Amino acid sequence: MTARRSNGGFASRPRDADAWIKAPDRSAGATPESDPYAARLTVDITPALRGRIKIAAFQRGQTVADMPRVLLTREFPNTDGEQT
Repeated sequence: MTARRSNGGFASRPRDADAWIKAPDRSAGATPESDPYAARLTVDITPALRGRIKIAAFQRGQTVADMPRVLLTREFPNTDGEQT
């Protein structure tokens, strides 16, 4: 029989949650703002809502990617003096 490999990386719980959250994602590459602590967020939406978002972004002269960033920044402002 072959021995199981233990890489410890996949689906393992981090020991220090703050360090894990702030750790740069090594597989993502450059982010739009070149922020090493930026991360992707996946949201399930219906095709109809996606279409409405695309139309609204076009009408506002924004990209679809910028719209959620603006929305989330507005809804969850920094309260501890961090820079965005």
